[in-house]
Amino acid sequence: MKKSEGRRASNYDRPALMDEIVDRVSKGETLRAICREPGKPSWSVVYQWMDEVPEFSTRFAQARARGFDAIAAECLEIADDATNDFMDKRGADGDVIGKQLDAEHVQRSKLRIETRLKLLAKWDPKRYGEKLAIGGADDLPPIRSATDEQLDARIRALQEKVAGK
Repeated sequence: MKKSEGRRASNYDRPALMDEIVDRVSKGETLRAICREPGKPSWSVVYQWMDEVPEFSTRFAQARARGFDAIAAECLEIADDATNDFMDKRGADGDVIGKQLDAEHVQRSKLRIETRLKLLAKWDPKRYGEKLAIGGADDLPPIRSATDEQLDARIRALQEKVAGK
């Protein structure tokens, strides 16, 4: 049986697979999505590797943190992408008479962003969770009571942070 026929990866492939997993996780892919592919180990095997190879465990943790930043950057890309936000509006004769908002697409984009942000807040609450106390490094109040100018400053800071990594 060939790997492409669904066989799981052997230990012989382990160093190359570890490198690939670390690289892909650092780009924001989930471990489970990677492990569903033919020729890849199951996610439980990857966790077993982390127990067996401390260096891999460290590299994986660092990759996961970079991956969280990639997911945050993806949220900005989704928000900035207006492709398909509008669709052709057609008259009774079928001719295009203008454009209209595609509310379903806009809501789907909103859901994609909110899901990613909620997961980031759970996966890395220190960096992506809600700020519970006023004060700290940026001395901005929590989002619930922030002004438009403060929110704009936070967005710029996040964009700079993501661009810098």
